[in-house]
Amino acid sequence: MTDEAKSRALAVALQYDRQTDHAPRIVAKGRGLIAEQIVALAEENDIVIEANPVLAEALSHVEVDDTIPIELYEAVAAVIGFVLRQSEVSHWQPDAPADD
Repeated sequence: MTDEAKSRALAVALQYDRQTDHAPRIVAKGRGLIAEQIVALAEENDIVIEANPVLAEALSHVEVDDTIPIELYEAVAAVIGFVLRQSEVSHWQPDAPADD
């Protein structure tokens, strides 16, 4: 990846607890080095990553700690479905303690 492409890299992290949240919310976002750090932290914690540049760009306009806008519910629901399917395959439990 070129330096120019890296500087445009974007990551957006979502959190959603269906017990307490009425919608997913943005918990982190950033470009370039910040995006790389978000992805690295997710990988270190075995968090499923979905690469969707178009959705990430749309979500990048939402402030951190804000819930996603209703216009993006369907797209984010597809990502949550992907994450849940991947979690089933890897037997990941969202509230399980990490193996250290």
